[in-house]
Amino acid sequence: MPFTRLAAATTPTAHIGIGLAAVGRPGYITLGREGDLPPSRSVEALRERAFELLDAAYASGVRYVDVARSYGCSEEFLADWLRARPGNRDVVVGSKWGYAYTAGWRTDAEGPHEVKDHSVAAYDRQRAESAELLGDRLDLYQIHSVTPESPALTDKELHGRLAGLADAGVTVGLSVSGPEQAAAIRAALEVTVDGEPLFRTVQATYNLLETSAGPALAEAHEAGLTVIVKEGMANGRLAAPHAPAPLREVAEETGLGCDAVALAAPLREPWAGVVLSGAATAVQLVSNLHVTAVDLDVSRLERLAGLAEEPREYWARRADLPWH
Repeated sequence: MPFTRLAAATTPTAHIGIGLAAVGRPGYITLGREGDLPPSRSVEALRERAFELLDAAYASGVRYVDVARSYGCSEEFLADWLRARPGNRDVVVGSKWGYAYTAGWRTDAEGPHEVKDHSVAAYDRQRAESAELLGDRLDLYQIHSVTPESPALTDKELHGRLAGLADAGVTVGLSVSGPEQAAAIRAALEVTVDGEPLFRTVQATYNLLETSAGPALAEAHEAGLTVIVKEGMANGRLAAPHAPAPLREVAEETGLGCDAVALAAPLREPWAGVVLSGAATAVQLVSNLHVTAVDLDVSRLERLAGLAEEPREYWARRADLPWH
């Protein structure tokens, strides 16, 4: 599977990935974006920023890139970068289908900026769109933000389509979201086609504020799935100046940024295969990559553990974040 290449990489940052959600579209729910992005959030300005991030990530040893159909032009930006850097064949590419971007490149769009659809028709349409952009560079295709009630967990026709994709050499996975991530993960582990597990990766939100999926992610890892951690910075809530006091104190003790300390928590979990950076600037990315130097001793871990919120509280607060 593609992630075998990632596991074999020897760079210190091989298990850090770069996600393009923050720079693939002009609006997103990360705190502080108004100061992170260029004054013009045109397609060309964000394409340039994406190239800058991807170049910095590759030079630092990062080999996994995360995009999605609903992340505006993220697949397009990545495809352009891959064509411009033909020597970077060791980059592992993951994308997601199941949401459509609907904001029309506006930050003030009325209504939702993305619309969820886990139907077979949506898969067929978005698979064709991803294939047109990424071609044979797509290593992993995930169902985007599965919840326990998602038809993607029970639709046998869809499962057949995904199994066919896997037979063609593309790893099939899912991402999960919401306060019942653990239930969605466990349901996904039961999905089989012809007696074989369908999903080979799972991407979940896990950070110092939201740890509820941890036991289920450990089960997924034990079952042989690669675990990808998203939103390790809790959409900016764990970054300075928004970071809670215990995190700021531990960061000061280590001499590193709150971001590096926050990302070190999921990275140290034995089940974590890849932890994503959602950096919007090269400076943020470099700071994120200091995660490999963070020393979280027992005392520091105990203080940070107290930051965890009740899952429904966490997801309610996330839902209230504005699209900057």
